[in-house]
Amino acid sequence: MRRGITATALVAALALAATACGSDEKTEGSKSSGELSGTVTWWDTSTVGSEDKVFKKLAEGFTKKHPKVDVKYVNVPFGEAQNKFKNAAQAGGGAPDVIRSEVAWTPEFADLGYLAPLDGTAALKDESDFLKQAAASTKYKDKTYAVPQVIDSMGIFYNKKIFKDAGVEVPASIDDVKTVSKTIKDKTGKTGLYLRGDDAYWFLSFLYGEGGDLVNASDKTVTVDKPEGVKAFKVVKDLVDSGAAKTDATDGWENMQSSFKDGKVAMMINGPWAVADTLAGNEFKDKTNLGIAPVPAGSAGQGAPQGGHNLAVYAGSKNLDASYAFVEYMTSVETQAQTAGELNLLPTRTSAYAKQQAVDSEIVGFFKPVVETAVERPWIPETGSLFAPLVTEYTKVLTDQTTPEKAASATGDSYRKLLKGWK
Repeated sequence: MRRGITATALVAALALAATACGSDEKTEGSKSSGELSGTVTWWDTSTVGSEDKVFKKLAEGFTKKHPKVDVKYVNVPFGEAQNKFKNAAQAGGGAPDVIRSEVAWTPEFADLGYLAPLDGTAALKDESDFLKQAAASTKYKDKTYAVPQVIDSMGIFYNKKIFKDAGVEVPASIDDVKTVSKTIKDKTGKTGLYLRGDDAYWFLSFLYGEGGDLVNASDKTVTVDKPEGVKAFKVVKDLVDSGAAKTDATDGWENMQSSFKDGKVAMMINGPWAVADTLAGNEFKDKTNLGIAPVPAGSAGQGAPQGGHNLAVYAGSKNLDASYAFVEYMTSVETQAQTAGELNLLPTRTSAYAKQQAVDSEIVGFFKPVVETAVERPWIPETGSLFAPLVTEYTKVLTDQTTPEKAASATGDSYRKLLKGWK
């Protein structure tokens, strides 16, 4: 704890020094002559092989607008970026000027003092244009610490050819998933659903569908171990035990994507970030073979989590002005429209949805109403840390190492240790 406080103070001092110096020669970049200059190191966490190519190209476009600014693009694996950034910021060296922060990370980074407040800076141009649900995760203690880049949620991806061969319709409920999967197995030999077992984010739709949630931030109550949470664990276990779904405890992303792209499974739950990679698969050379529908409803209704990514500026950056300008450029209407057109990712600016690239994207058109009704996670500093104990128990349930009741109870106990004073 003491080490963290000391590091936070150091970072804050660095930020103040950088801000106060402005065009001081000690800073790496400046705009004293009216022209931005220096280096902006950007950690991108998008999918390698598909999304990263587009985002790197967009970043190069910033340099064309500001020739004296060198954007150093670095792709950091999503699963490593959160801790890697915290370690670098805490050490006071090696952190990027700008990081693509998953929405749940932003309040945590802000609470630790690692992010520069953006209110009144060039980064927050036309702030009222951002979707309210997208902007929610960027606020912490009445200040803004990031700018929304993309917003997303989840749906069920399905292989239309397999569905046609089996003569089944898209499942609307968990019961439908089991029925449809059995028919697919009987008639085609394929597995119905791939259920990712090594990432608890894939559990949220089932938890919300049974009326549960992780916590209730308004009254500081842990809710994951209530009966609704137990029921959700039972639902995913039953999907695997019944043969409706297959799962993996490790390397789930690669196994899920390859199984679906090669036509070995008929369905997977995923989000718009997976569309570009999915369409690169042999099974989807004909892009019209990919179908997307709302996640199947549980006993309490349909629920999908709100996700997305923000762009945040490191408080210790030596080039704050250029970093603010870079964030503004990467979240502008034009950039978001290009992202929607090339990657089918959902804009966070209202006006970007009127651009032709967004209008022409069927994926954006499908997910926009899904996002509008998606379940927001609690935007507290600990939100990103809630997944570690959850995934441990989620995986144990799916691999018969524990019961749903014990998994829910153990997760709740872990949360109460993490969230001091919560009931």
